[in-house]
Amino acid sequence: MEFINNQLLSYCESFTKPEPELLKELSRQTHIKAGQPRMLSGHLQGRFLSLLSKLCQPKYILEIGTYTGYSALCLAEGLTENGKLITIDSNEETNLFARAYIERSADKNKIELIHGDARQIIPTLNHKWDLVFIDADKRNYSLYFDLIIEQLKQGGLIIADNVLWSGKILQEAMDKDTLSIHQFNKKVSADSRVESILLPVRDGLMLLRKI
Repeated sequence: MEFINNQLLSYCESFTKPEPELLKELSRQTHIKAGQPRMLSGHLQGRFLSLLSKLCQPKYILEIGTYTGYSALCLAEGLTENGKLITIDSNEETNLFARAYIERSADKNKIELIHGDARQIIPTLNHKWDLVFIDADKRNYSLYFDLIIEQLKQGGLIIADNVLWSGKILQEAMDKDTLSIHQFNKKVSADSRVESILLPVRDGLMLLRKI
């Protein structure tokens, strides 16, 4: 199921601020060298994440799921002068890829990539988050929300990626990943601590603002 065809996507991108050259290279190399390059945020979503971060002007960002580092670099663009982004991923191979590009970024001193299981690492972090981006294993989306909601500042933003899951959430018979995403969407939409909007950007972005 396609929510936007390639021609419309190209039209949208043509009226969107261009990617920085480093991100263009990262995108190209991800498609050449990495497995499942569709996991990359890409131009349109990347500029959207960057803009949201700049609007929030966060001091502390948490990213759950790094992949090759594209979204981390986009989100870091909005950090305050002394801000910090912590990104967590358990895939050692893609972490090496991401580190190489983070080191070439102007924001390299603001980004910390932690290798490991986010379920175990998040409780050890003591920051109050201004912005959280969830883009990891889909079956744990609800758990990640539970782990970070109390550490999210009032007015802080949670962004969850892939919440439309290629349209599979409309199917009556759902596999485990799809069901987990559907349950997450229902859970956060009913949570009185946040206000929600689900946007059909790329594969679906759930935006949550802590009230």
